Amino acid sequence: MTADEFLFKLNSLRSDPEKEKIERYFKSGQGQYGEGDQFIGVKMGQLFELAKQACDMEIDEIEKLLESDIHEARAGAVSIMDKASRNKKTTQARLKEFYDLYMRRHDRINNWDLVDLGCLYMTGCYLHDKQREILYQLAASENLWERRTAILSTCYFIRKGETDDTFKLAELLLGDKEDLIHKATGWMLRFAGDKQPERLLKFLDNYAATMPRTMLRGAIEKYDKAIREYYIKMKKLG
Repeated sequence: MTADEFLFKLNSLRSDPEKEKIERYFKSGQGQYGEGDQFIGVKMGQLFELAKQACDMEIDEIEKLLESDIHEARAGAVSIMDKASRNKKTTQARLKEFYDLYMRRHDRINNWDLVDLGCLYMTGCYLHDKQREILYQLAASENLWERRTAILSTCYFIRKGETDDTFKLAELLLGDKEDLIHKATGWMLRFAGDKQPERLLKFLDNYAATMPRTMLRGAIEKYDKAIREYYIKMKKLG
């Protein structure tokens, strides 16, 4: 499938009521979140199904989708890479193409959903057996979406039982001012805690008093009430 064919099929799925709903959900045009995006109104389930059909799309054609001002086209581009990366038959060369394109065109990744599509599997999958300095560079970026990429890329590592990078990056992001980073970091801390509960408790003992409230609440979400209240009290007293 080419980018033009994908866009043609995407446009056939558009819906004005869905467009209004999506624009409300993403708060289109408000500040830096999705600024300049155009929504045409395609349900995510339909978009993901279309992406499945396009998993063999050439990398240059995927980049054409990323260049579009239509949000669903860029979501489709990242979804294609995500879904193809989950296929065990996908080669390392193809995974590298996906990773390189995502990082090189991070200027087209301008909302949380695009980061999440790209990083909950694809980026971490590629980096798993490689050096990971890039994540620490991204964590120090002035760009909100690059910082979110850094922490969410550890999701794949956590799946493999590796939590070092999650906790190290979380430490670096403790002072971040953006709520979307607090949410993402709390999410990954909670996930890491599923694998290594004692390590999460140690992290919370060290940082609960000073970490952002949203990050803390995300990290402790699965604990029973007594433990949640203990750490929330630490935060209040911190």
